[in-house]
Amino acid sequence: MLDTVKTLCYLSGVSGYEDEVREYILERAMPYASSVETDPLGNLIIYKKGAVSTGRKLMLCAHMDEVGLVVTHIDDDGYLRFGFAGGIDRRVIIGKSVYVGDGRVPGVIGIKAYHLVTDEEEKKVPKAEEMYIDIGARSRAEAEKLVSLGDACVFDDTVVEFGSGYLKAKAIDDRLGCAVMLKLIESGLPCDCCFAFTVQEEVGTRGARTAAYRVQPDVCLILEGTTAADLPGSSPENEVCRLDGGVVIPFMDRGTLYDPALYKALTALADENGIRWQTKRMIAGGTDGAAVQRSAGGVRTAGLACGIRNLHSPACVANTADFEPMLKLAGLFVGAFAEGRI
Repeated sequence: MLDTVKTLCYLSGVSGYEDEVREYILERAMPYASSVETDPLGNLIIYKKGAVSTGRKLMLCAHMDEVGLVVTHIDDDGYLRFGFAGGIDRRVIIGKSVYVGDGRVPGVIGIKAYHLVTDEEEKKVPKAEEMYIDIGARSRAEAEKLVSLGDACVFDDTVVEFGSGYLKAKAIDDRLGCAVMLKLIESGLPCDCCFAFTVQEEVGTRGARTAAYRVQPDVCLILEGTTAADLPGSSPENEVCRLDGGVVIPFMDRGTLYDPALYKALTALADENGIRWQTKRMIAGGTDGAAVQRSAGGVRTAGLACGIRNLHSPACVANTADFEPMLKLAGLFVGAFAEGRI
């Protein structure tokens, strides 16, 4: 699991530009797939035959995209102005390294020089329009030889293991969910399954909406990363969840009220099999479940997640001890579906 997660986190896949991630997943999954579709929006939908056909459709879903930046203007001096693709805290990107466009042009996010900042400005987080990306160009013409308007910018892709099982990387949300689905595809399945690797989750769960309409599943399991605020200054009720606290089984977030019976089934499976689990202690965040649940005539939807600190930042942090329990519980869910218990 860990090697797969690390490999996926190295790949570039800002919302709307998920090609590199999709191509890697497709290459790995093809030997095990029964059939494969890529829809017009870019979702990768993989079907795999299992030991039995239940007569019902089970879909597992994880998104390929990550938050990032998009070039919106090039100054006369060659600096790039940008907008956000997905929800990003402006405080965490100042001074960070990025790669711009298909050519992976290196750049650094900068702001006004500190000696020019007024006392009042020092108290505020700079707005996006006050920031720029420096790619080392001396003029607009020089910059335009390297980048174009609309180019996606990904955060530096350095992956670091540190401490007691901690992993720092960009895009753990939701390359971890993609890794879980890849490992399931590469294993023997107890029943037929559909795996939807979706696009554009970070900009409004757009891919999941079309994927769910295309597949029209009876039941869907969302595999995600979720915010963990187990940090200094956070009270227990605001932590949401904790790293190394086990797989997260959410009952609700800001977009989805997960199917109560499926929630109970997941918690029971975890208890029966000695899998450590926790739930979200705060109604926060959202997933592809919001779009899937509401698609077509409605879909019974459940979720599994892994706690991640510094979500939607260049330095997401997860604990690898939470990875295998998430994979194991997802596999048990598929098994329960095959047996008609779900």
